[in-house]
Amino acid sequence: MALISDILLILGAVAATIYCIILSKRLQNFKDLDKGIGGAVSVLSSQVETLTQALNQAQSSADQSNSSLTELTERAESVSQRLELLMASMHDLPSAPPQPEQKSQPLFSRRTPPQDTDSAA
Repeated sequence: MALISDILLILGAVAATIYCIILSKRLQNFKDLDKGIGGAVSVLSSQVETLTQALNQAQSSADQSNSSLTELTERAESVSQRLELLMASMHDLPSAPPQPEQKSQPLFSRRTPPQDTDSAA
C-alpha cells in the first residue's frame, strides 16, 4: 500500500511540475511585447497618447474659434448700435426731399381737323 501511495504521490508531483511549466510558458507569452498582453498594453498606451494629442489640438482649435467668434460678435453688436443710431436719425429728416422747380415746358397737342357733316348726308 505504501508503494501505491508513493507512486501516486510521484505522479501528482510530475503532473504539478508539467502544469507549472505550461503556466510559466503562458505567462511568458503574456509578457511578450510583440504578441501578448504586453503588446496590447503598449499599443493601447500609444493610442492613448495619440488621442491625447488630438484632443489637445482640438481644444486649442476650439479656443481659437471661440475667441474669433467673440470678436466677430462684438463687432456685429457695435455695427448694430451704429445702424440703430442711423435709423433713429432718419426720423428727423423730412418725409420727401424738396423738388427743384421745373421749368414749364410747352404742351403740344395735335388737333384733328373737323369733319364735314354736310358731305355725309
